[in-house]
Amino acid sequence: MRGHAANRPRGALRHYAGLLGPNAAAVAPAMLERDVGARLTRLRSAGAQRARQRLRPSRPRMRALQAAPGGKLRFRDVPAPPPPGPDGAIVHPIAIATCDIDCPMAMGMLQMPLPLHLGHECVAEVVAVGERVQGARPGDRVVVPYEVSCGACPPCRAGLTASCASVPPVSAFGMGLATGHWGGACSDLLRVPYADAMLVPLPEGIDPAAAASVADNLCDAYRHLAPHLPAMLQRDRDAEVLILAAQRRNMPFGASLPLYCGLIAKALGARNVCLVDARARVREHAQRLGIEAIEPRALRRRPRAPLVVDTSVMHLGRALAATAPDGVCTSSGSLHRAARVPIAAAYVRKATLHMGRTSARPLMPVVLDLMRSGALAPELVISTQAPLDQAPRVLGEHFREGSIKAVLTA
Repeated sequence: MRGHAANRPRGALRHYAGLLGPNAAAVAPAMLERDVGARLTRLRSAGAQRARQRLRPSRPRMRALQAAPGGKLRFRDVPAPPPPGPDGAIVHPIAIATCDIDCPMAMGMLQMPLPLHLGHECVAEVVAVGERVQGARPGDRVVVPYEVSCGACPPCRAGLTASCASVPPVSAFGMGLATGHWGGACSDLLRVPYADAMLVPLPEGIDPAAAASVADNLCDAYRHLAPHLPAMLQRDRDAEVLILAAQRRNMPFGASLPLYCGLIAKALGARNVCLVDARARVREHAQRLGIEAIEPRALRRRPRAPLVVDTSVMHLGRALAATAPDGVCTSSGSLHRAARVPIAAAYVRKATLHMGRTSARPLMPVVLDLMRSGALAPELVISTQAPLDQAPRVLGEHFREGSIKAVLTA
């Protein structure tokens, strides 16, 4: 299948030029507003370790999937992680899911410098743990949250693990230098620095492939709905949940988040769920899941909704315009520096806007319970499943063709 123009990779020159553009200039200060020294220390340490390993190899080797400019995906032979610290663990990823951001990131379209080691949604098997770890043992199957968090600082104790104060801002797996040099899940081994705080046991009977996205996308979908939907349905049992996804056909971001939002809305009791997406394949997939799906132009003929979930990346203004009086618009956000927002109309209608990254770790047990109960079946969103050994070819096709969701298994 021929890929869309937006899914064609950017070469090195265009990719690195984009890192100097206005969007990157807007994002960088927020990511570097504290702990810049810690970031630099991690970078220097990683470079020094790499140099030592070249001169005097002392650690075992492993493979890690690297994304490089030009859409190049390949396994690299790299040193395995060192033994875990007293609070850490080493895990072996056994099911790795693509996140919706992985395609534009691997294609060189985002403010994440390439090359990088890919993968931040996974279920893994514990290989080794530190001496102070109590909640995990070798052989356990666990879900690994995409964000790194200590569990002990004030933000973590408040459930705001995405803002952990013990690590630099936006510390996460699978996004390279932009989020800290933490490694990627599409590898043989992954080092988790805070095992007790981060790792969540995989319940018996749940397929690792189905649960891999609990690490990020599924919890992101849940946080858009669970805080707002129950009260809304109590007021009006037939109230509509409107999910705004791609507004153009060549949107490079994946479509699993809006589909997960639809499934979770239904699992939480919503009768009327509508997905707005310009991509025919996504609308067809949504309809197979029992979710109404329309083209963006049909949105003009519909009444405003009391709960609007914006996963469009670039069209927050449209989402707010579609929000009913006293309604809620919750957005997965964007890495663009600005957006056109109908602020006067939103003010008059008393619309509430929620935006920000997901603190996934506190939500993971709740989402797993939804799966265990049978109310949520995220495996219905998976469009591609293949062995990790085939990752360069499978993910290359997945990204260029704009498939829904890929899961790799080891």
